[in-house]
Amino acid sequence: MNIVIAALYHFTALDDYRALKSPLLQLCESQGIKGSLLLAAEGINGTVSGNRNGIDALIEWFARDARFDGISLKEAYADEQPFYRMKVKLKKEIVTMGVPGVSPVRQVGTYVSPEKWNDIISDPEVLLIDTRNEYEVAVGKFANAVDPHTETFREFPDYVKQNIDSKKIKKVAMYCTGGIRCEKASSYMLSEGFDEVYHLQGGILKYLETVPQEQSLWQGECFVFDNRVTVNHALEPGSYSQCYGCRRPISEQEMQSPYYVKGVSCPHCYRQLSEEQKARFHERQRQIELARARGETHIGDKATASAIKVQ
Repeated sequence: MNIVIAALYHFTALDDYRALKSPLLQLCESQGIKGSLLLAAEGINGTVSGNRNGIDALIEWFARDARFDGISLKEAYADEQPFYRMKVKLKKEIVTMGVPGVSPVRQVGTYVSPEKWNDIISDPEVLLIDTRNEYEVAVGKFANAVDPHTETFREFPDYVKQNIDSKKIKKVAMYCTGGIRCEKASSYMLSEGFDEVYHLQGGILKYLETVPQEQSLWQGECFVFDNRVTVNHALEPGSYSQCYGCRRPISEQEMQSPYYVKGVSCPHCYRQLSEEQKARFHERQRQIELARARGETHIGDKATASAIKVQ
């Protein structure tokens, strides 16, 4: 496995974030790095991949700017490059909540290390909330965690306003896949008047990496935004596949459904897709299979397609 996949994010004040786009893109392209990075006034977020020397050069670029001190970076490895091009995009937010003024740069909850997470969420006074989307929670979650049943992170503030009273609930703990959503959610919760707000540093992936399985309070698998789809407690590829009609994780049982068509649809999206969409996806799948027969890789092939957007 000679390709390093680096998932990174950091909340920091970047007033000149627009000016950073060109040098960052030039560095990545010169090092053969591919993937996508988001820049905003509140920081940076994204996933990129390249060889060891290339990723190290990117890490060194961040190290030369004190604003990126403490950047969260997790590495995984692959035999083949999972991305086709390099993009650096300018955004209003590096993870979209849609509430002006909310930023961990200004205020943030208490970071909890994976080693201490079990103690926090075992406190009966703590309300444990999963800040991920509903389809992610369905794959796995911490014991006794509340599922807000959100489709995107934008819906989280409304869920809090409609369901959680800061006058009754004093202690809140939150988590997400890699730490970015729950970190921003903690800033929002503080702005809404909650007294004690905790969030899992490094997210679920760091917890699975750190806490022995026999001591773990995690149940199920963890959805990830790359071609592994899910990972188990050992951070090995899990048992789920992915529907390329709606990008949702699908179980082996769901793949037995008459609504599952490889590369086209699954029970979650079959009724929502138009006939035109289904026809287009059928053709894409046909082209993928023809490319494989020629020993080539089609740009839509799930073997290298990755989804990195966190909503």
